[in-house]
Amino acid sequence: MSADLLSGRPLFGGAISTAFPLRFQDVSNIRQVPDHQEVFVDPSRDESLIFELLDYKHEVGDDGSAAVWFLQDLAIEQDGEGFTLLEQSAVVEASGLCYRNIPAVVTTAVGQMAVSKGRQGREAQNIIKVYLANIRLKEVGTDVLITAYEPILINPLSESASTVGAGLAIPAMQSGFMPMVEVFKLAVTNLKVNDWGLFSPTV
Repeated sequence: MSADLLSGRPLFGGAISTAFPLRFQDVSNIRQVPDHQEVFVDPSRDESLIFELLDYKHEVGDDGSAAVWFLQDLAIEQDGEGFTLLEQSAVVEASGLCYRNIPAVVTTAVGQMAVSKGRQGREAQNIIKVYLANIRLKEVGTDVLITAYEPILINPLSESASTVGAGLAIPAMQSGFMPMVEVFKLAVTNLKVNDWGLFSPTV
C-alpha cells in the first residue's frame, strides 16, 4: 500500500492541471526552469517528472510512433547510451482534452538508457527507465510531453549516489511509495487544459 499523498497540481500558472504525489517538489523553487517546462523532483529517490510544451512537430506521424520519436530524440539530446525501447502504446484519443470538439491524440513509450547527471562524464552514467507521453494538440499547434525518470542502477561516481546510494535502486513499493509507472499514468490521465489561451492569443 502506497503512503504517497496525492494532490491536484496546477501547471503553467494554472492553465493546465494534473495530479501526482506531493513528494515531487517544484524545481522552480530552487533554480530557474524554462518557461515551456514544469519540472518536479523527488530528490530522496532521484525520480523526476517533467511537463513540456513544444511547437507541433509536423514531421512526426500520428500513427502511434510519435512518443517513440520523442523518446529517441530525448536519448540523443541527453547523450544517452545503449537506448532500448521497452514498450509503446497504441494511439488513444483523449476525450477529456478536446479543443473545438476535436480530441487530442495520445501515445506513450517506455525506454531504458545510460545517462550522466548534469555535467558529469560517461564514467558516472546511471541506468534509468524513461516513461514518455506525447499529447498532440494539433488544433493549437502544440505537442505536450510528459516525461518521468526512474533510476534503475546508480553509479557510485554519480552525484546521485550521495543522496540515494549506489547500486540497484530500491523499488518504490518496498519504500512505501507509488511506483513511477503509476505516478506517470496518474499525471497523464489527469491532465486537463483549463485555459486554451495558454497556447495562442487567438485561441
